[in-house]
Amino acid sequence: MVTSITHSGSRSRPFMSSVVFALTLLSLPLSAWGEEDQSIVTLRRMGKAFASIAEKASPAVVGIRATRVAHADSRSREYSYEDRGDLFDYFFRRQSPRRNDPPEPKEVAQGSGFIVTADGFILTNNHLVGEAEEVAVQLGDGRKFNAKIVGADPETDVAVIRIAAENLRYVELANSDTLEVGEWVIAIGNPFGLSHTVTAGIVSAKGRNQMGVANYEDFIQTDAAINFGNSGGPLLNLDGKAVGINTAIIGAGGNIGIGLAIPISMAKGVYEQLKENGKVVRGYLGVQIDNLEPGMGEFFGTKNDKGAVVTRVFDDSAAAKAGIKADDIVVALEGEPIATANELMNRIALHKPGSKVEVVVLREGKRKTLSITLDKRPQEGVEAAGGVAKAQGPLGLSVQTLTRQLATQLGYEGLSGVVVDDVEAGSPADEYGIEPEMLITEVNREPVRNVKQFHEAIAKAKAKGKVLLRVRTEEWAKLFLIPLPQK
Repeated sequence: MVTSITHSGSRSRPFMSSVVFALTLLSLPLSAWGEEDQSIVTLRRMGKAFASIAEKASPAVVGIRATRVAHADSRSREYSYEDRGDLFDYFFRRQSPRRNDPPEPKEVAQGSGFIVTADGFILTNNHLVGEAEEVAVQLGDGRKFNAKIVGADPETDVAVIRIAAENLRYVELANSDTLEVGEWVIAIGNPFGLSHTVTAGIVSAKGRNQMGVANYEDFIQTDAAINFGNSGGPLLNLDGKAVGINTAIIGAGGNIGIGLAIPISMAKGVYEQLKENGKVVRGYLGVQIDNLEPGMGEFFGTKNDKGAVVTRVFDDSAAAKAGIKADDIVVALEGEPIATANELMNRIALHKPGSKVEVVVLREGKRKTLSITLDKRPQEGVEAAGGVAKAQGPLGLSVQTLTRQLATQLGYEGLSGVVVDDVEAGSPADEYGIEPEMLITEVNREPVRNVKQFHEAIAKAKAKGKVLLRVRTEEWAKLFLIPLPQK
């Protein structure tokens, strides 16, 4: 119960207070509504921006259907991430027969791509079209074309195809180096065959590597939803320009907000070479490199742990000729800082053989600038900045040059050659009994003293369709005549 004050001189004061109180109450929801209304306006503007980008870019995004010869294992069951552990197979759908159906000779992969020139050049993924016999492309307006494979690069998972059409809408390529973590990005593709699906998110991280997708990895990580069929489609910035090629997702049960895209700055150099030559030729430094682990820098006279430490320099390599030494730390290439070994490897690979590059190294704490003319990268399987082959060559084995330390360790003192590092299961080398730690001293009766000579000799042997290896262990020496697969 409210008791009123009846003195004549005081009646106006409580009345005015009530008015002010009432006005205050009325003003609170109006102010709150004003703030909420402004937020809605902001969201509407953002939605309009996404819609505008999608409207402009969608006509340049295409659906791709690639047909290839089905391998025996692919015809026997459905592919999944858990089956093979490959990230690639999780992005596009393969049509495989049911268990009770007769085996089919073909398999079909569905994915995406995007037009980058008005005359029909299209960027997509190597894992989608690289081994395809037929590639069909469907545009947003429903038109269908048979595409020609211009070139494909398994090392980066980038491929270029082309359709016979003119005056096409296309996506412009941005400079992905300027992309920042936290920026909005938009993915457009054909997940599960649903054409021109648009999703949005932010850049979660940059420089992701060692994901097992390709040899050269510098992925943009995004939480924009990416699923089956998005592979090969564009990742766009708010200007509607492509900053990446959607390539992979992490997770065995569908999209969980971790998608990977090849940065356009990497893809652009590959695209230009594939368009011009149908293949990619990479520069070669001729060193083995590693990251500086936390706390390691102080042992090399540097205050931080950034850079790529040289663990080995190969004889007669570009690095050796320029004066790079083991334990040098590469901290800059062409005036730009180098933070990791992967960064150096990727950036060296973007240069063509014969290119002159300026490298800054830290040697015993002092900076030294060297000018290096890059060699041609050896055949497939050798890292662009290193000298150890991955098990991807025709023999299916990786090797390293025999050093004094290895010779002492394995009992090969006084010998020269290449030591087997790894052998791929089911490869020709594996079938003929080649094992790790064996020493290969000759190829086709010619001595090989390092990795470079070994791969040059194997390349020559491919023309004959077979190779004769002289192989040593600590106890015995043996000759292996191994057929080489012909492609």
